[in-house]
Amino acid sequence: MSLQKIEKVAVIGTGTLGTQIALQAAFYGTRVTAYDPDHTQFERMLKMIRFRIQNSGKKATPAFEDIPGTAKKIILCSSLEEALRDVDLVIEAVPEDIPIKREVFGKLDAIAPKKAILATNSSSIPISKIESATGRPEKCMNIHFYALEIKQGMADVMGGTRTSDDTFDQGREWVRSIGCIPLAVNKESLGFCFNRVWRAVKRETLHMWADGISDFQDIDRGWMVFTGMAQGPFGMMDNIGLDVVYGIEMVYYEESRDLKDYPPEKLKAMIDRKEMGVKTGKGFYTYPNPAYKDPSFLKKGTCR
Repeated sequence: MSLQKIEKVAVIGTGTLGTQIALQAAFYGTRVTAYDPDHTQFERMLKMIRFRIQNSGKKATPAFEDIPGTAKKIILCSSLEEALRDVDLVIEAVPEDIPIKREVFGKLDAIAPKKAILATNSSSIPISKIESATGRPEKCMNIHFYALEIKQGMADVMGGTRTSDDTFDQGREWVRSIGCIPLAVNKESLGFCFNRVWRAVKRETLHMWADGISDFQDIDRGWMVFTGMAQGPFGMMDNIGLDVVYGIEMVYYEESRDLKDYPPEKLKAMIDRKEMGVKTGKGFYTYPNPAYKDPSFLKKGTCR
C-alpha cells in the first residue's frame, strides 16, 4: 500500500528554525501555512536568515536571492484554526520547554484534522515526553532539522512509544521530498542522531572555555583547521543563539542530573547581558564582522 503523500504543512512558531523549515518546504513545492502569536517575527527572521547566509559564506537553499519570492508562497495565518485547516503535517517549533510543547500539542491535537501527523522540531526532547498530550500518539514523531539556511539539509527522524510505521515512513519521505537527508533514529535517544554528536562537542568546548583550559577562539581555530569549516563551535553556537544553546543543555541536565551536563554559569551570564550571538549583535564574537572571518584569524593565536 502506497503512503499518503504530505502536500500541506503547517509550521507553528516562526523563530529562526521554524522560518527556515517553512522556506525549505515552500521552495520544494509543499503548500505551507505558518502561525506565530508574534506576527512581526517572520519578517525579522527572514532578515536574520539572509544575514546568516551572507555571514556563512556557504551556498544556501533557497539561495539568498530566492528568499523573498519563496517567502511569498508561505501563508501567514492569524490563528491556529486557519493555519491547521486541511493540513497533512504539523511541525511545532516553539521554545525548548516540555510544558510549553505539551500545551501546544494539546491545542494542535484538538484543532488539526485527524489525518494530520504532529511533529516536533525539538533539538533534544523525545516525542515520548509530549505524545500523551494528544489523542493520536500513533501520529506523533520527532522531525528535527538543522541549520537549513547554510546548507545543512538534514533532519533527525524518530518515533515515540506508539508511532506507527506509516507515520514514520511518511515523515521520512517528506524530509527527502524537500531536498533534505533523513537521519533515522531506530531507538529513542536524547539528542537523536547527529545532534547527539554535536551536543558532545558543545558540552566539551563550553566547559573547556568556562574552566579556563583554552580560549574559545583557539578552540574554534583548531576546529576550523581540522574540519576545513568557515567557523568553529563557538561561532556556530552564536548562530544558533546562546539562549537556545543554554536551553538545550538544560534539557540534557534535567534528564541525567549529572553536573557534568550542567551548562557553565559563564554562559548564563552572557545571556543575562543579552549577549546571545548573531541575533543580538554580540555573543562570543561581535557581528556583523566576527573575528573568525578575518583572513588572518587562523594564524593569530590567542595571547596569554
